[in-house]
Amino acid sequence: MAGFPVLAQSPSEQLAGNISGRVVDQSGAAVVGARVSLTGDGRAATPDAVTGTDGQFSFPNVVPGPFKLSITAPGFETQTSGGTLHSGESYVATPVALTLAPEVTQVTVTPSPAEEAQDQITEEEKQRVLAFVPNFYVTYIPNAAPLSTKQKFSLAWKTSIDPVTFGLVAGIAGIQQEQNEFSGYGRGWAGYGRRYGASYGDTVIGTFLGGAVLPSLLKQDPRYFYKGTGGWRSRMLYALATSVICKGDNGRWQANYSNIFGNLGAGAISNAYYPAENRNGAALTFESALIGIGATAGANVLQEFVIKKLTPNLPAKEAKR
Repeated sequence: MAGFPVLAQSPSEQLAGNISGRVVDQSGAAVVGARVSLTGDGRAATPDAVTGTDGQFSFPNVVPGPFKLSITAPGFETQTSGGTLHSGESYVATPVALTLAPEVTQVTVTPSPAEEAQDQITEEEKQRVLAFVPNFYVTYIPNAAPLSTKQKFSLAWKTSIDPVTFGLVAGIAGIQQEQNEFSGYGRGWAGYGRRYGASYGDTVIGTFLGGAVLPSLLKQDPRYFYKGTGGWRSRMLYALATSVICKGDNGRWQANYSNIFGNLGAGAISNAYYPAENRNGAALTFESALIGIGATAGANVLQEFVIKKLTPNLPAKEAKR
């Protein structure tokens, strides 16, 4: 009996297969809702599979050949695996164990008041009028952080040993020599040296008393707080007033005892080294104090209206103000 001819399958013919598997976590529990992508060289795009309640996924009718599985799930690191699917094969992938993704913790570091003040002082120490005259005792930040005792003394020290300070003292001593002020010091180089020493002593004592010692004891800020806003009249009154009022370390305005008593103290101490014939007891002390307070007021007016324009090393955000 004649039969039908049997047609041999061509070796090049490939039957579609299936790929399935299970996604679990490190404890072996099923991961629900994980997204599984199937890719491979030359493979057409295949819709992603999503794991069910048992963590299972499946790709039916997959063309044989090398493949790659990429598994992603919220809170887990992306995991990949791969293999080769043969003709007509039902490929069961080894269970894929996902590892937890490392937590991303956003840490906001808030500097302490002392650290914030140090950053501000670092900027202030770059402030030099005409790029060389120190202008450390002014802040252009309205709510500048209060200075610690150490920072107040550090600022006074750096001001006292600045080369420009020595130069200014030399000029003052020269004028005194020319006008024969404090004649008890005499003439010549010896007289100039005594005047220089006395003038430098006045500067250092006044700087430390009014800028470090008393501000530390009384918890006051020795800096001038630049106003920069409002009409010229209000700014003028503000600048003059800040010779006798200041900000406390608590941020509140108060009587500037540091400047007032600092000038009185410096005047009293200067009586100890001025020539005996040029001393005038309490009168000289109060005269020196009033001169010091007046000089502070004048300096503040210059700070408010002139000096900022001549200071090139301001912080960029302040230079535009």
